[in-house]
Amino acid sequence: MAHQRFRTGSTRGGPMLPDLDFQSCQAVRAGNQVFLVGLTGFDRDTREFIGKGDPAAQAEKAMENCKVLLEEAGARMEDICKITTYVTQREYRYDVYPVIGKHLKDVYPVSTGLVVNGLAETYIDFEIDIFAVIPDDRL
Repeated sequence: MAHQRFRTGSTRGGPMLPDLDFQSCQAVRAGNQVFLVGLTGFDRDTREFIGKGDPAAQAEKAMENCKVLLEEAGARMEDICKITTYVTQREYRYDVYPVIGKHLKDVYPVSTGLVVNGLAETYIDFEIDIFAVIPDDRL
């Protein structure tokens, strides 16, 4: 089975790297595995950034985007196996983890959390990477 790529596009004219033509997509399904783009506070449709100065609001938008992208790829939130979170300040963990926990209640993914010096733009305080596996009985 060929990989399926969802929401393909270019950075040209977008909110990040608008002068470059970097082609990517927001989700890839490879068999029963689903990989998502790093999710932040960007609205996937309007490209508006939600939550400047509010890491919890950024996490909320990211998790909403996660659900939409997983469903487009044929997966569900409960299929999430691995998450990696990035925050720009150690104390932001107390803002974002409750939001993530609300969206992943009873999912129990493997999780890595990193505190980084910066993300793609100075106003981005939070990002999350998601990897999901669709169970065989739903293929």
